[in-house]
Amino acid sequence: MIRFVFEKQTILLPNMNWILLIIAGLFEVAFAACLGYAKKATGTEATFWYAGFLICLSISMFLLVKVTRELPIGTAYAVWTGIGAVGTVLLGIFVFEEPASFWRLFFISTLIFSIIGLKFVSN
Repeated sequence: MIRFVFEKQTILLPNMNWILLIIAGLFEVAFAACLGYAKKATGTEATFWYAGFLICLSISMFLLVKVTRELPIGTAYAVWTGIGAVGTVLLGIFVFEEPASFWRLFFISTLIFSIIGLKFVSN
C-alpha cells in the first residue's frame, strides 16, 4: 500500500498495487513490441529496439516484484501474464498484421474475463 502524507494526514491508496500491476503488464506488451520491431530492423535500429526491450523488461519485472509484496503471487503473476498475452495478441493483430480469426478472438476474450474474475476474487 502506498501512503501519501499531506499536512499530517495520511491518504491510503489500496488499489495502487492493481494500477502498478496493470502498468507492469503494459510494459510486458511494450517489450514484446520491441522484439517484433527488432525482428524487422537491421543494424543500429535493431540494437535500439533490443535496448528498448531490456528497458521495458526491467521496468515490468521491477513493478511485478513490487506488487507481489502486497498481492498474492499467483494472482499477480496470472494477471500480469494475462495482460501481456492479451496486449501482445492485439498488438500482433493491429500492428503486425497477424490474423484475427473467430477462435483467436474468442479465446482472448475468455482470457480477459478470467483476468477480471481474478481481480474480483482476490483480497
